[in-house]
Amino acid sequence: MTTDPHSTDATAAGLPLPATPREVVERARLLRPRLAEDAVEIDAKGVDPTRNMRLIGEAGLNAISVPARFGGLWEGPPFGGWRQVVETLVELAAADGSTGQCWVSTALVCREVFTAPGLDAATKEQLASELLHEGRRFVASNAETGGTGKVVARRVAGGIRVSGVKTFNTNSGGGGRDLSCVAFTLLGADGQLENGTRHHALIRLDDPALEAHHDWDNMGQRGTYSQTITYRDVFVPDGRHFPAQPVDPYFVGAVLLLHAGLLQGIGEGALEAALAFVRQLNRPSMPKFATASQDVLMHRQIGEMSTELAASRALMLAVADDLETPGRGVSAEEVAVGGFRAKVASTRAGLDVTSRIHDLTGARSTANTYRLDRFWRNARTFGSHDSVDVKNAFIGACELDGRLPSLSDYLRV
Repeated sequence: MTTDPHSTDATAAGLPLPATPREVVERARLLRPRLAEDAVEIDAKGVDPTRNMRLIGEAGLNAISVPARFGGLWEGPPFGGWRQVVETLVELAAADGSTGQCWVSTALVCREVFTAPGLDAATKEQLASELLHEGRRFVASNAETGGTGKVVARRVAGGIRVSGVKTFNTNSGGGGRDLSCVAFTLLGADGQLENGTRHHALIRLDDPALEAHHDWDNMGQRGTYSQTITYRDVFVPDGRHFPAQPVDPYFVGAVLLLHAGLLQGIGEGALEAALAFVRQLNRPSMPKFATASQDVLMHRQIGEMSTELAASRALMLAVADDLETPGRGVSAEEVAVGGFRAKVASTRAGLDVTSRIHDLTGARSTANTYRLDRFWRNARTFGSHDSVDVKNAFIGACELDGRLPSLSDYLRV
């Protein structure tokens, strides 16, 4: 295996790999203050969270996304251990929203890669080793909205060639040997797009036929490096590409829980930062109170925000429990609806709390020194990823008709 100067060793921090999924969550919680140290700079400069991703690799958090047969902690069904994945995400996103989204991009791609029957076993084994010991990162290269049309591939001797533009590539800022998992249409002998089949390919970010556009400059989630990537007739050898699996309600529920976890973490991080600011300044909202701790108006605001976040977290984790244990008798349809509800609840909680913290912390907290506004900008940016109204319409249709609506009517799949 070649040496990568950007790679990390999971034992570099003197830690063995975690022994259980719960230990992954606990390590993320302990790591959270260190990850938060870079959050202001990541936001201010819009840079990749390189150090944070290295620390995550050294802490062995990727083990939760690697199957046990390859030395990881993922056991059971395709979304086994999903509750702990979501809990880990919340901790990372609370420290820094961009770091959380970058990490969870890898986690989601892992579930696609390691369950793909068409991907060669040797490739899976190599990827598992890189994830566990080198901090390898994955990009979910799917979005084509605003691009040049469908990304396509054609068969050639020994593999395929991939061409086209993907407009949203979170976690691509690490470059090097990190991998883009590209969704595309594989053309058949007739070359007709409508007769093609959905596939994925693994492409290194330093492939000379790949062009990264460095065009991500949004108001929030600035360190996700969700840039445009153009694939210019990239050669992918056989063994590094595979047919896409059908999108089912379990998968939809799982993805929506990740969306919920990211917004949940940003909201919880905002409340934590606001409380730290209030404790340090110790300035009440009204002169009649001597200290912030005596200010009942502050108590009420804090209590309301805390309860809102606790409620959305409880729903999110309950759905995660249903998802990872199909034997509980919860149908795939119920999991999908639960995922939609969790996404709505955590998005609303995250947006509400991040927009209200300055009412609690006061005008001094708006200084760029603190950049507490980053929490709202992060929540608003990711919360705009897809419409909450659409999620509510899906839930409402299910409630009214007593059955799951067609997913393709509400989601681009």
